[in-house]
Amino acid sequence: NPNADLMLIGEGPGQQEDEEGLPFVGRSGQLLTKILESVGINRDDIYIANTVKCRPPKNRTPLQSEMDACRDYLIRQIQVVKPKIICPLGSAAVKSVLGPTEPITKIRGQWITKSVNYMDDDLYIMPIFHPAYLLRYASKEKGAPKWLTWQDMKEVKAALSFYDIMSK
Repeated sequence: NPNADLMLIGEGPGQQEDEEGLPFVGRSGQLLTKILESVGINRDDIYIANTVKCRPPKNRTPLQSEMDACRDYLIRQIQVVKPKIICPLGSAAVKSVLGPTEPITKIRGQWITKSVNYMDDDLYIMPIFHPAYLLRYASKEKGAPKWLTWQDMKEVKAALSFYDIMSK
């Protein structure tokens, strides 16, 4: 949705995404949809981008040089969509959006405000775990990655609702 208030940024397309030409359509995408729906966010209301635009060999994590090569495209997507909130999904996306930073396990769930030279307004960023990571750590117990991600998305939903109220 090019008019989305929420932009999610993943690492890059996987095999299914390459084949179908759509982001997050595999198991990770199904989990992402469930997480979004659990807090009342419809996938049709968001914009999904990736740090790299083509699948790295053997579906490995994108190299910094690959993310750098695609950076201008990602910046242009942010400029066109003008999201109110950006959620980088996982370490590679966090590194692409924020640069070198603490590990995702330390900064996920924290609001980060970033001034950038390519936007008039600051970016409001909430790093969250990548759905593929959540598939590997499936526990929903309090404090587990899945539970933390659900808390993070409830926070994102509350912020989106606040923006909706303020814009009326």
